[in-house]
Order: sequence, then structure tokens, then C-alpha cells
Amino acid sequence: MPRASNRQPPEIGIDITTAHPARVQNYLSGGDAHFAVDRKAIEHATAVLPGGLEAGRKSVRSMAAFHTRALRYLVVEAGIRQFLKLGTAVPVGDDVHEITQSAAPGTRVVYVGDDPTVLAHAHTLRDPGTQRPGDTPGTTAYVHGGIRDVDLILGEAALTLDLDRPVALVLPATLNFVDSSDDPYGIVAEFVETVATGSYLVLTHITQEVGSDQAMSETAKRFSKLLGKPFVIRNRDEIAGFLTGLEPVDPGLVLIDQWWPPSTGTPTPAGSNHPPPNEPDDRPTPIYACIARKP
Repeated sequence: MPRASNRQPPEIGIDITTAHPARVQNYLSGGDAHFAVDRKAIEHATAVLPGGLEAGRKSVRSMAAFHTRALRYLVVEAGIRQFLKLGTAVPVGDDVHEITQSAAPGTRVVYVGDDPTVLAHAHTLRDPGTQRPGDTPGTTAYVHGGIRDVDLILGEAALTLDLDRPVALVLPATLNFVDSSDDPYGIVAEFVETVATGSYLVLTHITQEVGSDQAMSETAKRFSKLLGKPFVIRNRDEIAGFLTGLEPVDPGLVLIDQWWPPSTGTPTPAGSNHPPPNEPDDRPTPIYACIARKP
């Protein structure tokens, strides 16, 4: 069971002078929950990349497609009925609860975020008028906090999730915003230790190993400055460290467009159980992805 926490959630107040990762992601996804500072930050940061801003948009599309594949696999093949998403934006298109509950009504989902625009969106999840046919009321909740607030998150999540039963921990590039000084490996290990055997970790993490290392490093430096917080890119070995003690699901830790669920005999939308071809620019997406099970 999670320990009681004396740490308070982040203060609620929209800061439109500093970019925020959740709003930047919403902008790259084509949403409208962002401000000029968010647009300027990512446009400036990606200006040094081959493909510029479109490279950022492609990465967001690849992450959305991966999460759809991963979540459906966990619901349909692994039988998971509880999800904790650590780091969320105002979505454009279906998010975790829509993807999972469409496959298994009654699935429980808890979102965690620390931006007030995300909090405002979260209130709509509790509005029965926003539910679609097949949704089960009371299975979606939100915790206002950051990934470092482990005890706070687990304590609040336990009001919706049964932590004695398997849970999927979903980290959508969240660890890119946790500096080594904050012990990201320890944070992940604490979440994994708390959840039950048979739980899963769904991990995506931006890397510098694809394309120009110099360009990615400069992008990270620019983005960090405009965010006012670290934006950390890691290599494959460093990312693999987050999977210590876990059993990766085939094909393991791979570039995100190469991750596809193990063959089950059911054709994917692309017509096979293999990744679709790269987009026309043919540049691999610089993100590693993996699903791993707690034995």
C-alpha cells in the first residue's frame, strides 16, 4: 500500500510566460489548449532539426499510434483493466480511457498531470454528458501532481485503482523531463515496486541516437531553457535501465515505429503484424518504446 504523503500537489495557476510540456504536446497534435509561449518554444527548439517543426509533429503522431497499439494489446491480450498514466496533456483524439474502455467497458483509468489546462480538461471526464455509449461511469479519475510526487499519486490513485491487482503504468516521454539529480530510476522503481505482480510498464523516451546527435543535443538545450526545467535525452542503454527487473514484451526496447504487438494471428490495420513503413521523409522517429511486465 502507498505511504501517506505530506507533500502537497502543485499550486493551480496558469503560467503563460513559460512553456509547459503538456501544452506543447497539444500544439504539436493540432489542438487548441496552448499559448504563444508554447508554440514559440517548440518552434525555436526544433528549428535545428532536419524537418524542423514537422519532425516534432511526426514524433507526436508516432507516440499516439504506439500507445493505441500498446493499450489495445494490454487490454485484449494481457487482460489489463487498470491504467495509471503518469504525465498527460489535453488530448487530440482518443486517450487512454477511450481506447481501453472501448475494448473493455469498466476499465479503470487514472491520469496524472501538473498543468492547469489539463486539470480543466479532466473535469469533463467526470461529466456524464461526455461519456459515449459503452462507457462505465466512475472509472476515470485525475490526480493533479508531477511524477516526482510518488506518494501523493499512489495515495490518490488508490481511491480508483486496486493496487493489489495488476496495473499498467504509462509514461509517455515523461522521463525526458526528469533530470538525473531527481533520481528518475528510483522514481520508476518505486512505482513498479508498489503495483502488483503482473503489472506492466509502458515506456516511451526520446533519444539522441537517431539522426544528428548534435542537432538533438541543441534541441534539448533550447527546449530546456524555454521550459525552465531540464529536458533530458538519453541513449538506449540509459533508457533500458528503467526496465531493470522487468520482462520486456517482444520485440523489446526498440525504436517506436518498430514496436508492434507479438503476432496473435489477427491482422493489424496495416494488413500484417509488422510496423507500417516510415512516413515519406523516411527519417526514423527518435523515440524508444517498450512494454515490460513485472514478474
